[in-house]
Amino acid sequence: MNPIQVTRKTTESEMKVILDFSPIKPDYRKRINTPIPFLNHMIEHIAWRGGFNVEVDCKLDAFVLTHVICEDLGIAFGKACAEYVRRTDGVVGFGDAIGIIDEAKAETAISFESRAYFSFDAHGLPIAASVEGMDSEDLTTFLEGFAQGAVCTLQIDLLKGENGHHIWEAVFRSVGSALNRTLYVDECRKGMTSGVAGKIDWTIE
Repeated sequence: MNPIQVTRKTTESEMKVILDFSPIKPDYRKRINTPIPFLNHMIEHIAWRGGFNVEVDCKLDAFVLTHVICEDLGIAFGKACAEYVRRTDGVVGFGDAIGIIDEAKAETAISFESRAYFSFDAHGLPIAASVEGMDSEDLTTFLEGFAQGAVCTLQIDLLKGENGHHIWEAVFRSVGSALNRTLYVDECRKGMTSGVAGKIDWTIE
């Protein structure tokens, strides 16, 4: 399949996301470009664990607002994944996975059934307000934007963790690994959908 390119443009930002399902390219890390280094690092984890190349280009107006970047890019990234699911016959469309690094552990479950829902539960574990110069709130904003753009259910549970950097690495590793299973093409699922409700048809008058 040819790479999928999605561009989302508003008065505040222009986000371009390209998904390429050819083998991971040696310079894949250099293709992820936002003004937020830690966000780039988190998207890198998604790409590496997901097993696909992600190219991100971010253009902003006069105001470089982290919240806007995370929300708009998350929506565009989710839309690109949804388009892959739409175009690909036999894609599984659902999956779950655990991500770990040292003391941190997180679990993610994803299902593409045209139902936009996001939850992040830290189960009472303390999460630093800011990690590597980035607000943790904005990282959840990116993930929530992904669920909105993909119109998917995305549930994330933080199971263990003490170090702020490790916590978010575990979370985004689990998201990437869950996407790897979700976007996998299984010949046995040709002509099938993620959920038993099948394809949704709308009538609007």
